Amino acid sequence: MSALSDNLVTFAILAYLVAMIGHAVEYALGNARTRIAAAAPVRELVGAGGGTLPPPPAPVPPSAAADRSARRACLAGLIGVGATAVAAVLHLAALVTRGLAADRMPWGNMYEFVLTVTFIGVAAWLVVLRKRPSLRKLGLFLTLVMVLLVATAELVLYVPIVPLVPALNSYWFVIHVSTIVFASGIFLLGVVPAVGFLMRNGYEQGKRSFPYTLAKRLPGAVGLERLTFALHAFAFPIFTFAVIAGAIWAEAAWGRPWGWDPKETWAFISWVVYAGYLHARATPSVKRNVATWLAVLGFLTMLMNLFGVNIFFTGLHSYGGLD
Repeated sequence: MSALSDNLVTFAILAYLVAMIGHAVEYALGNARTRIAAAAPVRELVGAGGGTLPPPPAPVPPSAAADRSARRACLAGLIGVGATAVAAVLHLAALVTRGLAADRMPWGNMYEFVLTVTFIGVAAWLVVLRKRPSLRKLGLFLTLVMVLLVATAELVLYVPIVPLVPALNSYWFVIHVSTIVFASGIFLLGVVPAVGFLMRNGYEQGKRSFPYTLAKRLPGAVGLERLTFALHAFAFPIFTFAVIAGAIWAEAAWGRPWGWDPKETWAFISWVVYAGYLHARATPSVKRNVATWLAVLGFLTMLMNLFGVNIFFTGLHSYGGLD
């Protein structure tokens, strides 16, 4: 089962790569549509002299090449979505087989945690995409994130299956870690439209330098900003519950609910930043791009909590599994 899980992760990375290429092709070809405009009617002069105005020149219908380009873009986008769905299935199968091989939930180290968070993110993306197909071009950036994170997990963070450390052998392991994982996955998805909004908003304001030009084919800035807020508003209460559950577990395991352990400290920092984002978003006087930068900052603190704390700090939460 362990070897099968490893192979499934490799196949999932390849499927995410195919999805990214498909979305990149669609993004490059654009979203031109074939439209044949009807000729404008002849207008008559009213008044002395009579007569008629010459008809305006008929609009030139799109060329066959433009029509083929539009169809190829649509096909590439659909391939990107299909490959993302296949990758998600492989991703889930890898987690299930890993859990069966370990005889526990697959959240015991950094490798397993990153795999689970990324799966939650891509599963949530497929749900969002089903409800709002117009966001499909955002898939390029989502699949890029998936390729980078899942490949990093496989190539850098991988560790063989080992039993849980004694401190994790508790029913609170499922309660606390499952909610942290779920909230982190939604925050991961939420940062994609957040960055997209910052680029698209700049592009709509006339900025034509890098990276704003990357957003010229993204959906409108307003829609991206609303999606960013909806995802964060959904994830924040779950994250709050996860932090509270962690404090209760710490009281049961170590005799104190809070000890400013490095991971506890960074979880608190993340909570404060995300709370600040939601407060700023609800304040009319705060510009949307300013509030969105707080959402991006919040995700950077989550990355610090996941990678930085486990790699560079030592504490009661040092369960990364890396040597």
